[in-house]
Amino acid sequence: MLEKLFQLKANGTTVRTEVIAGITTFLTMAYVIFVNPAILADAGMDKGAVFVATCIAAAIGCFIMGFVANFPIAQAPGMGLNAFFTYTVVLGMGHTWQVALAAVFMSGVLFILLSLFKIRELIINSIPLSLRTGISAGIGLFLAFIALKNSGIVVDNPATLVSMGHINSFPAVMGALAFFLTIALVHRGYKAAVMIAILAVTALALLFGDVQYAGVMSMPPSIAPTFLQLDFSSAFELSMLTVVFAFLFVDLFDTAGTLVGVSQKAGIMDKDGNIPRLNKALLADSTATSVGALLGTSNTTSYIESVAGVAAGGRTGLTAVVVGILFLLALFFAPLAGMVPAYATAGALFYVAILMMSGLVSIDWRDLTEAAPVVVVCLLMPLTFSIADGISLGFISYAAIKLLSGKGREVHISVWVLAALFTLKFIFTA
Repeated sequence: MLEKLFQLKANGTTVRTEVIAGITTFLTMAYVIFVNPAILADAGMDKGAVFVATCIAAAIGCFIMGFVANFPIAQAPGMGLNAFFTYTVVLGMGHTWQVALAAVFMSGVLFILLSLFKIRELIINSIPLSLRTGISAGIGLFLAFIALKNSGIVVDNPATLVSMGHINSFPAVMGALAFFLTIALVHRGYKAAVMIAILAVTALALLFGDVQYAGVMSMPPSIAPTFLQLDFSSAFELSMLTVVFAFLFVDLFDTAGTLVGVSQKAGIMDKDGNIPRLNKALLADSTATSVGALLGTSNTTSYIESVAGVAAGGRTGLTAVVVGILFLLALFFAPLAGMVPAYATAGALFYVAILMMSGLVSIDWRDLTEAAPVVVVCLLMPLTFSIADGISLGFISYAAIKLLSGKGREVHISVWVLAALFTLKFIFTA
């Protein structure tokens, strides 16, 4: 049966290898069950319900990716997208989390349509690589800033906007320790490095009485506080449509980049560099996002940590299915997830930030018309505390700089259209 479903022999793998690969992938990305509820709880969402939604959305995404697309790629609510949900849409723009969930759902539906009608390739190919890289790096800096803020290392200051916090405070010391430990464990090759660091810092917090022991296992908490709590009342306002686009845009490129990276590592690409069953893989991602919004979590996306499973021999969708099963088993560890303090996740956020910023090496820094918009995006995302504004200003600056530099013909029509729409947004929503 498994042979028929996943073509194990044709892909040069076995059930044992796929199971080991699935466990490996899960261990490298299991930190999401701690980090995602912590971030979305800042938006006012019930932490227990988000924990359940995170596990179920991840499992559904993995099952679709495994059974339908037959890809060894795992899915879960994405880092960066959850930060955008909480700190930009809810806390920054003042929308309720119910409205933000509606925006996530709409972005998922649009992603499904783009996948079905094969428009995705047109969109991705029309956006300059420098902008795509800048957006990823900017989100990384945004996550790093949140990690510093959650640890109390950086605090607000009316005179200088931000300043150093009490670096000798318990949260600051533990946040720094989480980061150092995460990087050291990753360097030493520990597959569960991020999760180990989170649990180690949580254990220290328990030891010093900063958090209260609530147990390790229990029946899953109720998902009712977030289930089907979408609010479409503001769905078609201009500011909200920008949010929907930002969710879609980041999810689209995040997924595309992960699919390419993992496919290269797994040897899935054909001789022309194309990824077989690509639309099925994208459909898995977009469907999981829509279902996840109904459950009560931000966009579900493909995880680059899947490379760890591929390195362990994973070549088929059975790897993803194993990851999905493990996410369902994780439902019974809600008390453990609930004890994790915000500063314990700082190391995970910083680590993800480093991964997202690594693409900056591909930028041609000698061509200022390409490099300058990247700097605009990278700086303005954390400084405006808005991923959406960072993306918008990146497109506007790219188009303006190319035009004034006499390189306007190099700019794709879609970039001109988006730059114009973003300019209108700033004019009419200022």
